[in-house]
Amino acid sequence: MAKKEKLMVIPLGGLGEIGKNMTVIQYGNDIIVIDAGLAFPDDDMFGIDLVIPDMSYLIENRDKVRAVVITHGHEDHIGGLSYLLNEVNVPVYATKLVCGLIEGKLKENHITNYTLNEVHHGDEVQIGCMKVGFIHTNHSIPDASALYFRTPVGTIVHTGDFKMDLTPVDGRQMDIHKFAELGRRGVLLLMSDSTNAERAGYTESETTVGHAFRKAFRAAKGRIILATFASNISRIQQAINTAVQFKRKVTVLGRSMVNNVQIAIELGYLDVPEGVLIEPDELNRYPDDQILILTTGSQGEPMAGLSRMASNNHRSVSIMPGDTVIISATPIPGNETGVGRTIDNLMRLGANVIAGRDKKIHVSGHASQEELKLMLELIKPKYFIPVHGEYRMLKTHGDLAVMMGVAKDHVLIGDNGQIFEFSNRSGHKTGHVNAGRVFVDGLGVGDVGNIVIRDRQQLAMEGVVIVVMTLAKGTSHPLAGPDIVSRGFVYVRDSEELIREAHDRVAAVLERCEAGNIREWAVIKSQVRDTLSRYLYEKTRRRPMILPIIMEV
Repeated sequence: MAKKEKLMVIPLGGLGEIGKNMTVIQYGNDIIVIDAGLAFPDDDMFGIDLVIPDMSYLIENRDKVRAVVITHGHEDHIGGLSYLLNEVNVPVYATKLVCGLIEGKLKENHITNYTLNEVHHGDEVQIGCMKVGFIHTNHSIPDASALYFRTPVGTIVHTGDFKMDLTPVDGRQMDIHKFAELGRRGVLLLMSDSTNAERAGYTESETTVGHAFRKAFRAAKGRIILATFASNISRIQQAINTAVQFKRKVTVLGRSMVNNVQIAIELGYLDVPEGVLIEPDELNRYPDDQILILTTGSQGEPMAGLSRMASNNHRSVSIMPGDTVIISATPIPGNETGVGRTIDNLMRLGANVIAGRDKKIHVSGHASQEELKLMLELIKPKYFIPVHGEYRMLKTHGDLAVMMGVAKDHVLIGDNGQIFEFSNRSGHKTGHVNAGRVFVDGLGVGDVGNIVIRDRQQLAMEGVVIVVMTLAKGTSHPLAGPDIVSRGFVYVRDSEELIREAHDRVAAVLERCEAGNIREWAVIKSQVRDTLSRYLYEKTRRRPMILPIIMEV
């Protein structure tokens, strides 16, 4: 009798962090990938545009990858898909709106050879040896799904990002009955969204934002500029509904916002009455109190629409006294400084800024503790892996699971790359696969690593000192120099004594090298670097990057 395979669950992103969600489900020679997201760079990742998961495990096992299944259309779940499909060309399964958003992303990244399969909630798809089902959930974007996998060792449920919204904007409530049915039949493993695991109670309905919009629109005397995530289609719908109610025309700014609005309208997920949308060059034709501008930049991104307006650098819109700016989002951890700077600049220009959860101008799309407990009660899983969150969120969610009756040793908390292995009777953590961060810088994917980032950090904090010297061919005899150039360390004209002494120290090193008949450039450079580094630290308590350059004549 053939030995039965073990089921492996391998998160490649989304554990111990917010963003770049990606999880591998593997049984034998069949791999299904859940989501392929990205994260935005931290402030100290100088020059980096995006961060995506390390996909080397999938690339090495590309012959086993059967499909990618997507839970919903946010960047942290679809933003890395182009990079995956560029390496591993497999079918993608997603609901209608998500397919539309993905198609736009793939075209933008010049991916032409792909297979998008549109599914509906309630569908079950056979992929390899597993059946994958799609369940309707509520989130801050329509067409969000939870997933279940009928595998040879048992059923797995992955909630995706969700909350239990009884009054969703599109009127379609979460399919709680399907979760209950799965729970009655028996679920081996539940993986559940942990983003709001630390928040007590219930998450407010998305429609509460509509009430806050109406209050803000009623009070506004001039133009209204509203910034939110470009993929938050439900929020955009409420903004447009409120604009129609208060007889305002709507213009959309920001490439991602324009693209997503256009896709959502074409696919029937945004209802915009005829004549409401106007082009940016038509803004001057209407009084200020008849204008709503929808834009990107709710996270303080330097190149996004709102940030450009705040710095007086936007080609279509200049902030004026009397403008009301609504920032309908809360800062992602790490973005607080950029958001604060944007708000300061907007206020300096005379705008009235409305932001913050306390004004109900934003609500989360993620379940709070009572909803998470309800999900655990519906599913009644044998094993539980909290996903989508930083470690403290995963830990808190794990504690909730124990409270709801999951055995403590059946709550498995891991990190990216951890292999969770299951049979129909057991579940435990085993080894690791390669997992981490891959940096996208311009057209380069993965060519900038931690060493380059560290160099950029040193350059940003300490500057660079370049030492140029010309040596006689085959010797260490100096013919010219050393010349010392400083950038970002000290201003040479204001530090002549420091530079002169540095010059003398380097000249003394060259003399010693010549006396000792040292000809290897690597040795000469090392001695120059060490001597100069010690001297500059002595005098300034700073450690600039030192680059010795040798020319030979």
